[in-house]
Amino acid sequence: MSLITLTTDFGTKDHFVGAVKGAIYSELPDAKIVDITHEISPFNITETAYILKNSYKSFPKGTVHVIGVDSELSEENKHIALELDGHYFVCPDNGIISMIVAEFKPTKIVEITIHDRIESSFPVLEVFVQVACFIARGGNLTVIGREISEYKTIIEIQPKVNQLQDQIIGGIVYIDNYGNVITNISKKMFQEIGKGRNFEINAKKHKFTKVFSKYNEVASNSAYSNQQYEGHKLAIFNSANYIEIAIYRSNLDTVGGACSLLGLAYRDTVTINFINEPKQEFTTLN
Repeated sequence: MSLITLTTDFGTKDHFVGAVKGAIYSELPDAKIVDITHEISPFNITETAYILKNSYKSFPKGTVHVIGVDSELSEENKHIALELDGHYFVCPDNGIISMIVAEFKPTKIVEITIHDRIESSFPVLEVFVQVACFIARGGNLTVIGREISEYKTIIEIQPKVNQLQDQIIGGIVYIDNYGNVITNISKKMFQEIGKGRNFEINAKKHKFTKVFSKYNEVASNSAYSNQQYEGHKLAIFNSANYIEIAIYRSNLDTVGGACSLLGLAYRDTVTINFINEPKQEFTTLN
């Protein structure tokens, strides 16, 4: 059975997703298609990368991942297919791969060249589907394109550490379905730079001095019911091990989410200042 995932900014109102799935089934009737999401904000490759980074590893090796975000072909935005970490990706060369799996090097990358035979205003349907199905059948990447050694990288969204190693400057890269905001500051970076020091997280005018491991830890005082903590803000290491700023039991229709209640938006700056405790002075008694 061939497993193909779809990640796009198409939404579900229009015909695009249905057309792509129909084309895959026409090529591979026994294919298994999994929708990772079609609700990416239009052209938002940072959001796309966050979702794929935290989902592709759950699929078995050999899965083909089709990425239909910012996919219009141009000289600056070529189409590529590659094998990476045991998975295959068919996508535009717009920097997204560098944000999904920066720790791995591709086994093979090709620039897709079947466009020479296809004039397309809908490349995901007319090009990516053909390539994905060919790979799913066990086809060799070099048949569908010219082998290349590099793909486009994007580095400006990476968090920065100041020279004194007492501050991390990051930003908001994703807002989830609950309105919680996810930063690009990983738990690993936080621990390596912080080294157990006290800290203060700053997001606009909001400050946090503790990072929770679970949402309900904010309601740990047994003298009160969980309901009394609804709407409390907190910082947490989320399931993807990134610092997230959340509202406990947020509901966008009633309580609201962190993005609306705290006035936080995509690409807003989040800083962590680590506190170097002053050395204690001891007096010797004579």
